[in-house]
Amino acid sequence: MVTVEVNSLTKRFGDFTAVDQVSFSTRQGEIFGFLGPNGAGKSTTIKMLCGIISPTEGTGTVGGHDIVKEQEGIRNTIGYMSQKFSLYNDLTVRENLIFFGGLYGLEKTRLRERIHFVHGMAGIGERMNHKVASLPGGIKQRLALGCAILHDPPILFLDEPTSGVDPIMRRNFWDLIYDFSRQGKTIFVTTHYMDEAEHCDRMALIIAGKIIAMDTPSQLKRDLDYDVYALTVENFIAVFDMISKLQFIDEAAIFGSNIHILCERGFNLKSGLAGVLKGAGIKKYRLEKIEATLEDVFVTSARRLGV
Repeated sequence: MVTVEVNSLTKRFGDFTAVDQVSFSTRQGEIFGFLGPNGAGKSTTIKMLCGIISPTEGTGTVGGHDIVKEQEGIRNTIGYMSQKFSLYNDLTVRENLIFFGGLYGLEKTRLRERIHFVHGMAGIGERMNHKVASLPGGIKQRLALGCAILHDPPILFLDEPTSGVDPIMRRNFWDLIYDFSRQGKTIFVTTHYMDEAEHCDRMALIIAGKIIAMDTPSQLKRDLDYDVYALTVENFIAVFDMISKLQFIDEAAIFGSNIHILCERGFNLKSGLAGVLKGAGIKKYRLEKIEATLEDVFVTSARRLGV
């Protein structure tokens, strides 16, 4: 079942086009990712889908509700977690939950049940009467998610939900996302973390307001038109500066202390690179062919667009 569908969605602010002719759809239970750098149009897209702002052009439905004409219906169908968590720091955990429950129109018995659920999900423990400002980052993050799903919506919009938390908390948060997906909820999540995008069922790469590719993470990597190699060498930054200018190298990028190299499929990079490195007096290095990463896909796509 299609849960979100948009066609040629566009948003302009004056002469600036933040979202440009975006089209996609999501299915029930799907984790759909929007991967892109800051300023790519991810948050603007979510705000249009949540009925917070109206599109300049294009059409869309969320849970069967028109994003322009039926914004109230959308708000009752979705949970929205913004980048800044949308919590009230000067209120206690309990007060935040009661406040959001009131916004969603939950009756006392139902609200009590949902608060009990969020208490366990977020690991609140004995902190129900603590001010939100005093909470550790990971618990605050999960509480924000709890407030977004207090009314048990079928569709969740999560706008860079793991920004600013450590890798362990990010991993724990994604375990929650998986749980909600298994319950049949549609999860629309934006991120600029490449490793997070790997967890999505499908994803769209968005740059400068345009979707430049969309598929499963594994298919996007298979569709990359290059062979990918990892070069391990001392003084890798200097070596990177040297080899990135070579004509037979289509793309080079630093990954940790390695250099990822993209070249035409079937090209004998080992032979081509050996002479160059030997001429530079470099004898000790390791070159191995590897599987493409989403970062390879993203960087290559961005460079093609001159980003």
